[in-house]
Amino acid sequence: MGMSNPSPPPGRPDAFRTLYEAVYPDLLRFAQRRTDTFLAEDAVAEASLVLWRRFDEVPQNRDDARAWAFGILRNIMLNTHRGDQRRQALGIRLANIPTEASSDSHEDAVTSRIDLGRAWHLLSEVHQEALGLAVFEDLPAPQAAAVLGISPVAFRLRLSRARRALRLLLNHFPHTARTPAVSPERTATP
Repeated sequence: MGMSNPSPPPGRPDAFRTLYEAVYPDLLRFAQRRTDTFLAEDAVAEASLVLWRRFDEVPQNRDDARAWAFGILRNIMLNTHRGDQRRQALGIRLANIPTEASSDSHEDAVTSRIDLGRAWHLLSEVHQEALGLAVFEDLPAPQAAAVLGISPVAFRLRLSRARRALRLLLNHFPHTARTPAVSPERTATP
């Protein structure tokens, strides 16, 4: 007989449903005033999941429980905003990476940097994140995997796919015969 998740304590689903129905409209309006509608719905859904997981911590007083739910939603939105800022900053920093001295002319170096920047923006966020942790943060696979909450093997696979995607993008630009300013081949694996 396989293991299954323990069922919630009796009454918990009903108590959660009551709280959810009471705060959902307010949480959605709160989020919509601060972000796009589709992002607001995602944030409220994520907050609802946190509310369910941490339901034992919900204050007993209804107004306190409502405020607690707003706090969870606010933290989720702040984390999302910080993540967006980090991704944007990483893209900006990528464009500002100095080109190493080489036998290529200045024009070739600029072209390589432009190609790399264009390719970077075409990569998925997952690929940007894997390459960023390996190349810019210089994290070995076990630590990068811990940052992402995945296994080192999964991170190595993700990094390999990201490198392949970057190579493919760079090979499709007309000026990619030259080596990019930042080599995607720099490894983070032991």
